[in-house]
Amino acid sequence: MTILPVSFFVTAILYASVGFGGGSTYSALLVLAETDYRILPAIALICNVIVVSGGAYRFFRAGHVNLRRIGPWIITSVPAAWLGGYLNISETLFTGLLGFSLLAAGFRMFRAEKERQDSTEILINQYRFLPPVTGALLGLLAGLVGIGGGIFLAPVLHLLRWDDARKIAATCSVFILVNSIAGLIGQSMKLSNLELAGDIMLYWMLFPAVLIGGQIGSYMGATRLNPDTLRVLTAVLILYVAARLLFRWVAVVA
Repeated sequence: MTILPVSFFVTAILYASVGFGGGSTYSALLVLAETDYRILPAIALICNVIVVSGGAYRFFRAGHVNLRRIGPWIITSVPAAWLGGYLNISETLFTGLLGFSLLAAGFRMFRAEKERQDSTEILINQYRFLPPVTGALLGLLAGLVGIGGGIFLAPVLHLLRWDDARKIAATCSVFILVNSIAGLIGQSMKLSNLELAGDIMLYWMLFPAVLIGGQIGSYMGATRLNPDTLRVLTAVLILYVAARLLFRWVAVVA
């Protein structure tokens, strides 16, 4: 059990330094630690909320969050995240979804462009259906596997040239926060029916670990380390864990 808080601490540092919460990797680490798959999304989502709350608050204070523009992406994602958290899925499906989600996230981080400080042309008016549809799909995935979905929203926003990189990061931070909370509510309702909610507190050491790691990561990402270096390190970690999960998934379904 000692290695798990350390792993969560390191994960929180890496993810917070590049503006994400780390929910997908928390879930994967819990799977590899043989945690009951029925409670691990809730644990991962709690950690996600702890890590990303600080970043979202800082973006709000800095004036990078426009709730009116974010609204179309969130309005469908929140109920979908709740539904995903409430649904019961098999352990095999959960592991497969999580593994492929991590694989996509890892490659996305490797391919991420350097942050651009200039404002870019906004094309979202040509694709009015995309925000609610994309929000719903990412919210459902977020609730199912215990992530916030921001790591997948970011490349969509960059592809659409929705805004500059800082405002996209702010939007993803808020997206992760609200979907993590919604998914956690759904997970909590499901766990109360299964009488498993109390088992989450067996993992209480993970919560202060990600709180401290998240604060360190935010500070390092803002002031100390090269963001591209941190992004590559995080991507390597994600792909390593994804590979282990997918090997495990293949062994079960083969």
